[in-house]
Amino acid sequence: MQAKKLTALLLAAVLAATALLAGCSDAADNSTTSTAGDADKTYNVGIVQLVQHPALDEATKGFQDALTDKLGDKVKFDYQNAQDDTNTCATIANTFVSNKVDLIMANATPALQAAQAATNEIPVLGTSITDYATALGVKEGWTGKTGTNISGTSDLAPLDKQAEMVKELFPDAKNVGLLYCSAEPNSLYQIGVIQPLLEGMGYTCKAYSFADSNDISSVVTTACNESDVLYIPTDNTAAKSTELINNIAEPAGVPIVAGEEGICKGCGVATLSISYYELGKATGEMAYEILVNGAKPGDMEIRTAPNTSKLYFKTRADKLKVTIPDGYEAISEEAE
Repeated sequence: MQAKKLTALLLAAVLAATALLAGCSDAADNSTTSTAGDADKTYNVGIVQLVQHPALDEATKGFQDALTDKLGDKVKFDYQNAQDDTNTCATIANTFVSNKVDLIMANATPALQAAQAATNEIPVLGTSITDYATALGVKEGWTGKTGTNISGTSDLAPLDKQAEMVKELFPDAKNVGLLYCSAEPNSLYQIGVIQPLLEGMGYTCKAYSFADSNDISSVVTTACNESDVLYIPTDNTAAKSTELINNIAEPAGVPIVAGEEGICKGCGVATLSISYYELGKATGEMAYEILVNGAKPGDMEIRTAPNTSKLYFKTRADKLKVTIPDGYEAISEEAE
């Protein structure tokens, strides 16, 4: 009888061990399947761009190239251009949320603000944003990290060095007109920083703001009548209106120092500019860290462009008799 009981106990133990091993095997199989599923995932990325102009276009291209280089056909982009309409930015961002995209890339401040309002869960990366604290409404305690679902890259070139460029190129000028769109908070931020720098160099500065493209003509005309030189920050409305600005400023003989290369090419003589393509690539690399490696946007510091370049537009500089010192690179004047 004891032998029978012992045999039964041994048989039960063997069956239990077999079941346990089978369970472990199933768990391992499931774990492998889950990992393979992540590896095979196709990521859907929504891109909302405020308006089409060279700087923003280059940032978007750099972003797409960086992610495509890393993920190949495992990333799909839904690119939407808001045609310079903030309400359209909001519609696009809300559509991305409804479609449950894996990440939103917001190109320019109004696009970022629309994405911020649309979701606090889907990762959002901004690019071509001058100052994130201003864009996101952070009143105090800005640390360089948002602590939310948002991070990204800033296109702010050193404003002190841009002021030095004005002094280097126009040491004898007296009046500097500061031209910007009042509807763009980051443009106002840049003017607020560079104006005291220029005034500290002895210039008399006056700000000239336009609400939108409809009143640029009259504002630029007034600015040219009252200024020896104009400064335009990185400003989206100005960037898409450079031909109009140039058609007023160049005949008036008033040179323009611009905050970025696209504006300089359209109406300026010189700029201290970043590469928006490289800025977009940096944003794409951040997206990869979020999508594939699980990085949290709120823990990622806002990144800036690593390099700046002194650039000038030769034909316009020659026409306006602006002497360009050594160390400046000529902007390509070929049509794009």
